[in-house]
Amino acid sequence: MNSRTARRFLVAPDKFKGSLTAAQAAGHLAAGLLGRAPGAAVRVLPVADGGEGTVDAVVAAGFERRTLLVDGPLGDPVQASFALRDGTAVVELAQASGLDRLPGGRPAPLRAGTRGTGQLIAAALDAGARTVVLGVGGSASTDGGTGMLTALGARFTDAAGHPLAEGGGALTGLVRADLSGLDPRLAATGLVLASDVDNPLLGPAGAAAVYGPQKGASAQQIQQLEQGLRRLVEVLPGPAGAAARRPGAGAAGGTGFAALACLGAVRRRGIDVLLEATGFGAALADADLVITGEGSLDAQTLQGKAPAGVAAAARRHGVPVVAVCGRLTLDEAGLATLGVGRAYPLSALEPDPARSMAGAGPLLERLGARIAEDFGAGSRAPGTPAPGAGPVD
Repeated sequence: MNSRTARRFLVAPDKFKGSLTAAQAAGHLAAGLLGRAPGAAVRVLPVADGGEGTVDAVVAAGFERRTLLVDGPLGDPVQASFALRDGTAVVELAQASGLDRLPGGRPAPLRAGTRGTGQLIAAALDAGARTVVLGVGGSASTDGGTGMLTALGARFTDAAGHPLAEGGGALTGLVRADLSGLDPRLAATGLVLASDVDNPLLGPAGAAAVYGPQKGASAQQIQQLEQGLRRLVEVLPGPAGAAARRPGAGAAGGTGFAALACLGAVRRRGIDVLLEATGFGAALADADLVITGEGSLDAQTLQGKAPAGVAAAARRHGVPVVAVCGRLTLDEAGLATLGVGRAYPLSALEPDPARSMAGAGPLLERLGARIAEDFGAGSRAPGTPAPGAGPVD
């Protein structure tokens, strides 16, 4: 990182899960920066990678929020939003079909479905969307996206011709899949699958085996879900088998497969799509320093999570990057790989994780003030101290 003085800060964190949304985290950092450097120019641009917080991130960048009642994972009505601007809609699966939408937070791995996500897509089409970005992180379901497709006009029936029950557990009884009733507007709509997951649909690296346990599935239930997904591939018309092997087919319990195999989706890294949608590249032109971050900077961050995408984009534009986080497990080499010159963990201020999460906002304000000191007028060279080292006050 070079030693130039930073007076123009671009604040672009992801959420601190369990503590703050990305927008809240960005707001606290901005407050800390301006409190210590009131003459600085601070632009706030929260980011997301396709999972929870994706709609909030693009709304903060100027998209219009549209809110409606849709079916939750178990069919109960939930209030969910999508975002719209200039013919592009951003639909976040977690808004309708996410783990956080389960009644009482109780897992239902066999019964949870994705119908509400399809209802959000249909509403986006009704609103005039010509491109739909579908972010698929945080799913409660392993239904292969059949609930989503059903809401868009597909039919999945059993041996008696009756519609299947919702959820991946019912797929073992699937006999016929009819896609002829899919909303005809989909054929003229560009669908982008925003996902960093590269798992296939089936097998030991597939949707049920890898992500079923996160959704509360037992070993026996994982076998049932796997059998149901295999049955779905067998019954679907067209080249479903090839689509099932594609990277990303296993995303969101197979919702990625449904998007790729049945809706003609193109898969892209979630953070890349969101940075484009929020105008991040243009914002970099007016920044001396980018501040990104998330709850934990760790080995998973290096696999393409939001801070990695932010750092990569900033590096292409020659703008240095620092990161804030709840906890830091990357060493200096890992941070260098990430493209981050210095990291500021909340744990340096509050080592107790529970207190750190509860007080994340004020702690981030203190880190924002520290960054303003380190990189504002009269700052020392950014090469010291080592990332995360030294007292933070």
